[in-house]
Amino acid sequence: MTDKYTEDSKLEEVLKTPETSAVIAKYQLPCLHCAMAAYEAKILTLGQIAKSYGIDLDGMLKELNELG
Repeated sequence: MTDKYTEDSKLEEVLKTPETSAVIAKYQLPCLHCAMAAYEAKILTLGQIAKSYGIDLDGMLKELNELG
């Protein structure tokens, strides 16, 4: 079985459900509500975001993919 979410998943895709949004919030991704967030969510991947903000990408992906 292939994981639904990978380091190449766009943030916009991940934020589509309350459950996945809660995982993202848990990892304290900054600026989710800033003016540029809607634009950036369309272009930034989880891998890019994790690298930029020092977020545990493997942990976040594991939690996201465990949601089903």
